[in-house]
Amino acid sequence: MSKYLDKIDSPEDLRRLDEGQLQELCGEIREYMIGCCATNPGHIGSSLGAVELIVGIHKVFNTPDDKVVFDVSHQSYAHKILTGRREAFRNKRRLGGISGFGVLAAVWIGLILGAWFGPTRELSESERRKLAQMPAFSAEDIRSGKFMTHFEDFSLDQFPLRDSFRRLKALVHYRLLRQGDNNGIYVADGYAAKLEYPLNESSVTGALKKFDHIYETYLQGTDAHIYVSVVPDKGMYLAQQNGYPAMDYRQLFEKVKSGMDWAQFVDTSDLLTGSDYYRTDTHWRQERLPGVARRLCTAMGADFFDEAGLTEETVARPFYGVYYGQAALPMEPETIRYLTNDEIEACTVYNYENGKTTSVYDMEKLESRDLYDIYLSGAAALLRITNPDGDADRELVVFRDSFGSSLTPLLLKSYKTVTLVDIRYLASDYLGQFVDFHGQDVLFLYSTLVLNNSGTLK
Repeated sequence: MSKYLDKIDSPEDLRRLDEGQLQELCGEIREYMIGCCATNPGHIGSSLGAVELIVGIHKVFNTPDDKVVFDVSHQSYAHKILTGRREAFRNKRRLGGISGFGVLAAVWIGLILGAWFGPTRELSESERRKLAQMPAFSAEDIRSGKFMTHFEDFSLDQFPLRDSFRRLKALVHYRLLRQGDNNGIYVADGYAAKLEYPLNESSVTGALKKFDHIYETYLQGTDAHIYVSVVPDKGMYLAQQNGYPAMDYRQLFEKVKSGMDWAQFVDTSDLLTGSDYYRTDTHWRQERLPGVARRLCTAMGADFFDEAGLTEETVARPFYGVYYGQAALPMEPETIRYLTNDEIEACTVYNYENGKTTSVYDMEKLESRDLYDIYLSGAAALLRITNPDGDADRELVVFRDSFGSSLTPLLLKSYKTVTLVDIRYLASDYLGQFVDFHGQDVLFLYSTLVLNNSGTLK
C-alpha cells in the first residue's frame, strides 16, 4: 500500500500535499506505472519522464476547471492515475478497461474505420520495409491486450495519408522549428546524410581486433599481399562544411593504419567528394569509382579497366535510398547506373549460402526493395567471382561491407577468382572451412560507418 497515491482520487487531493510529499508521490506513481505495465505492457518510457511535469500542472492549476491538452497521449499515464482512473489503469487497452490513448471518440472511430475498411499496403516503398497488417481476432488476444498492441502497429502503418503526414511532420521539424536534422538525418547541399559523431574509438579498436584475429589465424606466415582501405561516409565531405558535427575522420584513418601495420594502407579519400555518393542513400555511386579502382589496383600491382572501355548502363526503375524513408523529407528519387564491358559480363558469381550462380550485375534484383542489390546480388556472407579472362595465377580475397559490392566489379581485370567475405554474416572462426588462404592478394575494404559501429562484425 502506498503512502499517498492510494488516497488521491482527484487533483484536489494532490493539491493538499506539500513539496516534499509531492516528491514522494512522484516516486509512488512511477512504481505503480512500472508494476501495471509489467503485467499489461504499454508505452511507459515517455510517461515515466513526464511524472513531475503532470504533478506540477495539477498542483499549480485548478484542474479540471483549467483544461489540460496532451499533444502526445503516451505521456499522460500519470494524469490518468491522478484523475480517478487509478484502478482502471491496470486494465488499460483491455476489454472493459480504459483507452491507452487520450483521443476523441469520433477520431478513434474514424481511424478504426479507415484502418479496417481502407486499402492496406504490404510494403512502404520509401521506407523499404514491410508494413504491419491487420491482426487476427481472438477472444484471448482481446482480453490480454495483445490485439490492441498489434492493432496500434497496424493503425500507424496503415494510417490514411501516412506518407503525407510523415513528410509534413518532417518539414515542420526541419524547416519551421529549424531543427538541424530529422530522425538523425540532415540534408546539406541537396544530399541526405546521417549524423555520425563522435568517433567511437572503442568500436574501431574492436574492429581492428577482429581483423588481427583473421590475420593471425589465416594470413600470417603465408605469402599473402595484404592491403587495407577505408571508405569514408559522405559525412566527411558534408557535415563539418555545413555546420554539423563530424567525427575525426583523419584520426580514424590513422588508427586503422597503425593498428593494421601488417597491411599496406591505401588512402582513396582524396579522390572523392560528396557528389560521388547517392543523395538519398549511404552508398557511393559506382560510375564515380574508376579512379578509386585504379588507385587500389595500382597499389596491388594489378591491371585495371580503362574507363574509356567501360559502358555505363542505366536502371529504369527509380531508386529511393535508405535516407529517403528515414528522413521523410521531400527528395527526388535517383537513378542507379552500373559500368560494364565484355570481361565483366563474362564473369560469374557463386553464392555459398544459396548455391546459386549469377552474373556480376543481378537483374533479378530489379524487383527487390533495394535496387543497390543489383551489385553482386546484395548482402551475402561469402561469394566467389570467376573471371575467365583473368590471370591464371592471380587471386584476390576481399573482406568487405556493402560498399564493396559496387567497387569490386571494377577490380576484376587481373584476377582469375575474387572471393568476397562479409564477416557481418559469417563468423571469422569458420572461414577456414570455405576459403583456402595460400598467398593471394587480400584487401580489407570497410566503411567508416561500419568501423564506427563495429558490433555487427563477427
